[in-house]
Amino acid sequence: MTDKIPLSVDSDLFKLYLFYAAMLVVKVGVMSFLTSRQKRRKKVFSNPEDAQLRGGKFDLSDPDVLRVKRAHLNDLENVLPFLALCPLYLATGPTERVAGMLIRAFAAARVLHSFFYLNEISLWRSVAFGVGITITTYMATSVICFTF
Repeated sequence: MTDKIPLSVDSDLFKLYLFYAAMLVVKVGVMSFLTSRQKRRKKVFSNPEDAQLRGGKFDLSDPDVLRVKRAHLNDLENVLPFLALCPLYLATGPTERVAGMLIRAFAAARVLHSFFYLNEISLWRSVAFGVGITITTYMATSVICFTF
């Protein structure tokens, strides 16, 4: 524990959170780009007007597009709660070493999860997902216990 206020911009730990939070937000945005790129590559679109405009076909079931969309959705379901929960966790005054390790591990797990998802590496995708969800659960539990 440090003498610094945990959510202050003077806190090294909060700066670490800000860095990885920004990285994760960019990563979620990249997933949106990858979805769009896959649609254009396959010439399949989710809206009839887009298909007509771009000379493709209207198709909501292309497996390659759906894979990228599921990876993107999984990011939204996991990254957004982390982004909201982590500052609450930091406000409980965790040790810098543990909190820093959790933040870095979550970010790495999410990057790896997307890589494994997009490359159809199921076992390691599950491991990466498990690491991320365990960290989020630990942070949530720490916040809840801190309030009692």
